[in-house]
Amino acid sequence: MKNIKLIVLDFDGVLTDNSVYVFEDGREAVRCTRADGMGCDIIRDLGIEILILSTEENPVVAVRGQKIQVPVHQGIKDKGIAMRSILEERDLKPSQVMYVGNDVNDLPALQVVEWTVAPSDAHQDILKMVRTITKAAGGQGVVREIADLLQNDRAE
Repeated sequence: MKNIKLIVLDFDGVLTDNSVYVFEDGREAVRCTRADGMGCDIIRDLGIEILILSTEENPVVAVRGQKIQVPVHQGIKDKGIAMRSILEERDLKPSQVMYVGNDVNDLPALQVVEWTVAPSDAHQDILKMVRTITKAAGGQGVVREIADLLQNDRAE
């Protein structure tokens, strides 16, 4: 993992537990762990860029991204096309990028990069094809766990 330069995160089911709270006025809220915010800080300190790629367009995604200082790309219908574009724009090889996803809409992106990761509670089709499965479930410190793995790998 020493050559990873970019980590791309799905939002729902990775940074959240895939639940949503819906209020009477239609506003939504999700539950995230602060441990993942710390994980993002550690990853950035290692010189690795992070971004969020979300199928859904939702203000809560943008607000959380801003809070943890991670750029957000929302409303992405085909994550495979988006990933190929991101690699091309940044002149990165698939071996330099990690994608973290939990559900079937992440399959196209996972097929573009070499470093594939899923939370322990990801959809079974995702669990079958990823390189790494975290001990943490979605919304329970997935990013922090990845940060620790990267930190340990780079210390060796």
